[in-house]
Amino acid sequence: MNLMLLKRYSYFTVVLSTFAFSQEIRISQNFRIHPSNTTQTEVFVTVHPFKKNIVFASANTIRFQPNLFISEGVYVSTNAGISWSGNDTCNGYYIPSHGGDPGIAIDKDGKYILTRLGRAPFYGLFSHYSVDSGQNWSSQKSITTDDLERAVLASDANPTSNYYGRTYSAWAKFVPPFPIAFSYTINGAVDWSSPRAINNPSQRCSGGDIVIANNGNVFVCWGVVTTASPIIEIFTGFASSSNGGTTWFVKENAFAMKGIQGLLPEKQNIRVNGLPRIAMDNSGGERNGWLYIVTAEKNLSPAGSDADIILHRSTDDGNTWSNGIRVNQDALNNGKIQYFPAIHIDDYGAVNIIYYDDRTTSSDSANVFLSRSLDGGNSWSDYLVSDHNFRPEPIGGLGQGYQGDNISLTSSDNCLLPLWMDNSSGVYQIWTTRIDVTILNVQDTSKNTKNICIISNYPNPFNPETIIRLQLQQVQHNASLKIFDIQGNHILTLFEKNILESGYHEFRFHAANIPSGIYFYRFATETFVQTKKFVVIR
Repeated sequence: MNLMLLKRYSYFTVVLSTFAFSQEIRISQNFRIHPSNTTQTEVFVTVHPFKKNIVFASANTIRFQPNLFISEGVYVSTNAGISWSGNDTCNGYYIPSHGGDPGIAIDKDGKYILTRLGRAPFYGLFSHYSVDSGQNWSSQKSITTDDLERAVLASDANPTSNYYGRTYSAWAKFVPPFPIAFSYTINGAVDWSSPRAINNPSQRCSGGDIVIANNGNVFVCWGVVTTASPIIEIFTGFASSSNGGTTWFVKENAFAMKGIQGLLPEKQNIRVNGLPRIAMDNSGGERNGWLYIVTAEKNLSPAGSDADIILHRSTDDGNTWSNGIRVNQDALNNGKIQYFPAIHIDDYGAVNIIYYDDRTTSSDSANVFLSRSLDGGNSWSDYLVSDHNFRPEPIGGLGQGYQGDNISLTSSDNCLLPLWMDNSSGVYQIWTTRIDVTILNVQDTSKNTKNICIISNYPNPFNPETIIRLQLQQVQHNASLKIFDIQGNHILTLFEKNILESGYHEFRFHAANIPSGIYFYRFATETFVQTKKFVVIR
């Protein structure tokens, strides 16, 4: 495997300007995670459940000469996205049958799991696993022989869950009645359960996304499309299971939508979609357990006549959903186009959504924006992530308008890690940057939290000691820092002070007398509460 060590870049430059719609922080240099001549597109990314500095990404990889070759990239960072190593080919046997469309996860044992589509002579969905951080992969394991869309993966890595260690795969079947199906493994992709349908729809399901709560509940969403041309997404479907997939609560129409599936003539007729993406707040904060689904829509309020990013949220495990919330903060109906949203809830409980946007460039081009909310989606701040624009073009020979169907976002401790594809190098490649959320937190919360900034504990996970760092811009009154277990039981008070001076503070937590597991620390003052998660390991 060729290893490519990328130059370490500084995270931020100064604030450049202020627009009417939002304050813009321009992120420092973007870079490619694995520069090559291979086409890379449709990226997914995940973080190790206990070693947050380890990040695993994959993408469709395509070479056209001397013959068409399709595989799945394997890209790994061991320093929270500062540098990456990798390969444009997953080397799990049988390589000639790899069909791309990877789904990825890292399970509780640190095993990398990758699913992909098959090509002749092996059709359906297959999995591979790696026990050496993605350098070598197992032979293929068949999950289903059905014709299907890309499968998505999620792994339950919460030690207190009844389904700890289980990894789920979900996909839309191209077989009537076109349901969402799933399978799971309890031994790190060595074997998989027999596939089963989650729902019995009356209209065709498309796409699919999956997330797992701290208690082991599983949540899946998908798009429901029209039965006649023009084919667009008209509903978002949703299902949940509290017993590991034995039974499902299904809402075929969780809420109405009007997706953007089709071609974008403004952008050289690239193919786009409005398929829903799902995320859950597992931060332990005040909105712990909230679900969020994001889509790209137009011509249905609150979306305008051009493509906008729309969020729905649920505070009751998906039983009910809010009205749509317009995420991008540019003017409504201004002719600017937003598409391909990816959503992630970070350790602060902030809702982060990245997407392609053309509000700062010409209509035939695009860049990447981040919208961030610290109050569950009630208010938003927009940030320009790209340090350059690109001109989307379809990739010839891969279907009408194809340039990939999604981008991705995760976080590692205090840094958001967005990954997207652009063709500014002459071929579509996966690009990234690092966004220090502590800087965004100070800016976004300065009006209502007196510029309190909590810096994550380090190390995390830890054994036996970690340091919790606080940065206070002003004196705080009635301040406390307390430790809780995952059931919410109070374990320890690190300090309680009537007055806590402004400045930088460090507090050591020694965990020699408590068992391994997930815990939370809560910092509270008269005007502010913040809860964050850490993991004790033995």
